[in-house]
Amino acid sequence: MRVLLHYDMDHAEPGLDIVSCSEEDDDRFAALLPDTEVIWHVLRPLGAADMDRAPKLRLIQKLGTGVNTIDLDAAAERGIAVANMPGRNAQAVAETSLLLMLAALRKVVPFDARTRRGEGWPADRALVGGELCGRRVGLLGAGEIAGLLRGMLEAIGAKVAYTSRRPRHEDPSWMPLDDLLRTSDIVSVHIPLTKETHHLLNADRLALLPPGAIVVNTARGAVIEEPALAAALKSGHLAGAGLDVFEKEPLDKTNPLLALENVVVMPHVAWLTQETWTRYFAVATENCHRLSRGAPLLHPVGPGL
Repeated sequence: MRVLLHYDMDHAEPGLDIVSCSEEDDDRFAALLPDTEVIWHVLRPLGAADMDRAPKLRLIQKLGTGVNTIDLDAAAERGIAVANMPGRNAQAVAETSLLLMLAALRKVVPFDARTRRGEGWPADRALVGGELCGRRVGLLGAGEIAGLLRGMLEAIGAKVAYTSRRPRHEDPSWMPLDDLLRTSDIVSVHIPLTKETHHLLNADRLALLPPGAIVVNTARGAVIEEPALAAALKSGHLAGAGLDVFEKEPLDKTNPLLALENVVVMPHVAWLTQETWTRYFAVATENCHRLSRGAPLLHPVGPGL
């Protein structure tokens, strides 16, 4: 079975012919598509035109959870199965969310720049950082990542609340979104990108956050309205942000968020650990074998599923 790993990383599995392709190499990707039966998909958007160049394609296997970069309707129309692997990157993403909170609170970006310039110890009161212990952290989402992160935060001494699509009035830690924002020193995003969540955190909702709050996003960039976030950071209403995801990826060097010292950025790699890859490949390989023998796939997704 010919498998196209759409990422610049070599990998071998018995019984599978796996070829890798950088997500930025469109020419190689197009050349490999005609003989591809399975695509192991990471981040580059995959649309109808790509599928039409792959007449043998039977499965698009998302290496991760979010499938907003796959045209599910086009896949369904062509009889191409789509599957993901929920939870396999949860530990890595939860740890990275914690990392970004701490980096924003402790002002790692300006301190790193000062240290590299040889400027010595800071005398500026604005560079005094803060601690997570005792702070109120609001989590957008109630999935596995949010659950793992909650345990980490509570172990440090933070006060954690969360919101979710379905109300959970029986849980005293659950709050409606706007109430959560009004009472959170830090808000961390852990929800998928859908029509309903696109720009969920717009200018009006960001204004609900207390002055000096911090925003962290390791989910999907378009959940936050980027110009509104940049404006809130520039005005000083927000003290900082830790961002692993953006509305347009790869991130353009002219993005105004990059000019702000109170923003910590990463290139959508919160999931990227050796341990995550091991879990990804186990599920992806299993689904290839299931496809070969006509068995039900693990974690199928698609329109209406």
